[in-house]
Amino acid sequence: MARKIIIRQIKSGIGTKPKQRATLKALGLRKINAERLHDDTPVIRGMIDKVSHLISIKEVDQ
Repeated sequence: MARKIIIRQIKSGIGTKPKQRATLKALGLRKINAERLHDDTPVIRGMIDKVSHLISIKEVDQ
């Protein structure tokens, strides 16, 4: 079973580059304090690296 992570948007995407806004949208984050549960995969980790200054990450134990 894949590990899970919770991604929370802590800063606004306003004023960021268009690719960073698109990455937030691809992660399912639209508003500040929005949270989404994702599998911990290399693809998701790459997206997290691009917008790490806008989000916080918490690993979920299952």
